[in-house]
This record gives sequence, C-alpha cells and structure tokens, in this order.
Amino acid sequence: MTSNFIAMWSGPRNISTALMRSFENRSDCFVSDEPFYSYFLYKTGLKHPLSDEVINSGLIDYDKIIKYITGPIPSSKNIWYQKHMAHHILEEENIDWIKNMKNCLLIRHPSDVILSYAKKNEIDNIQQLGYLQQIEIYKMLTKELGISPIIIDAQDLLREPKKMLIEICENLRIKFDDKMLSWPPGSRETDGIWGKHWYKQVEASTGFKPYIKTNKIIPLKYQSLYDECIQYYDFLYQNRIVIN
Repeated sequence: MTSNFIAMWSGPRNISTALMRSFENRSDCFVSDEPFYSYFLYKTGLKHPLSDEVINSGLIDYDKIIKYITGPIPSSKNIWYQKHMAHHILEEENIDWIKNMKNCLLIRHPSDVILSYAKKNEIDNIQQLGYLQQIEIYKMLTKELGISPIIIDAQDLLREPKKMLIEICENLRIKFDDKMLSWPPGSRETDGIWGKHWYKQVEASTGFKPYIKTNKIIPLKYQSLYDECIQYYDFLYQNRIVIN
C-alpha cells in the first residue's frame, strides 16, 4: 500500500495547488485537495473565506478522513497524491497513519508566503502558515520512525521545473512523466470548493511560472512573524532535495 500514497505537506501560498495540477496531469494519478480542511474549520471555529461552504463540502470526522485517504485509491489509479496543509492537523490528533505514506514537505521562503497570504486573509499567528507543523512532522518521521521526508523548496521547483520533478519522482520511486510539466487551464472537479476564492492564478496557469524574486518589504506588523518563521524554514531548507 505505502509505495503509491504520497502525502504532500505544505503551508498556504506554497505553489501547492500548481504541484497538485502537475501530478493530476499524469494518467496514473488521482489527487485529493486538502481533505482535512473541512474538519479543521469545524473543530477550530476559525473564520476563513467561505468557511460554511468548506465545512459542508467535506468530512469533519478525523477518523473517517483517515479511513478514506488510507483506503483504496479512487478511479483505479496507481498513485494517490494528497495535498495536505500541515496546520490542518490539530495537535491532539494521532498521526501514526503517516508512516504508511511517502511524506514530502513543500516549503517556501516566509517573505513570499507572508506577502501572498496577506493579500487573501489576515495572519494572526505562525500556526496559520504551517512551518511549526512541518517541523513536528519532520521530527516524528526522522526521530521516531527513522524516515527522512522529501523536502521540496518552491523556489527550486520554479527555477528548474523539469529537473526538480525528475528528482522528486526519483525520490518517490515513480517514473517521471513529461505531462507533469504542463496542464490545461481552468478548475477541476478535484479542487476544493475554496478554490473559487484562492485558485484564480492557478486556474489561469498552464504550467509552473518562472520564479520572480519579490522586492517588496514585509509590513512592520508581520516582521516578528517573519523572524519566527525564517528559523524553521532555514532548518528545513538545509535538508531539502537538490538537483544532482
């Protein structure tokens, strides 16, 4: 079972939906878009854009979600790519099930994340951005299970999409497919209902956009948040996969 189940642990605004598009364009792959999001909003009571619609659109029972995403792969596919937001897993929940997945951490520099996220929603604390939760997943996998997660930096992927995708597939022990480099524009049936608020750019895309360094300055109100995030990002960045 474990060889074909991919758990991509990301934070928000990490090009995670573009990477999901890349995998979905493979003929052998089924994708799931943030299966814990409905549960997360239901349990926390947080108000996100389209909160009520999100809660009503998905499963809100943690155990039922686990049963689904560790069960048979839908549509008779060989690979199940699951896009997860790391912060959607609440601290009190058991995550032993992830040992049966091929776990990846998708990271992005905090300046890019904060500036992008702030355009769509207010940032109240570091928990919203997933860095802390990615560190916890990393610690569990490496210290308790002796498994090294595949860490992917968004900037590396945007700079060299083909080379990075080849490297990612090699680490996942699946064959690279050229179809991963481009995809048709538009929405997908597999997109979460929240896509109509968050996915405008990816819906217009047909591939990975070239990386453009931002010269914008972090707003003063987010400076302490940035300072906290960067230490976690730097640690994960040092352990990322690199192109040979």
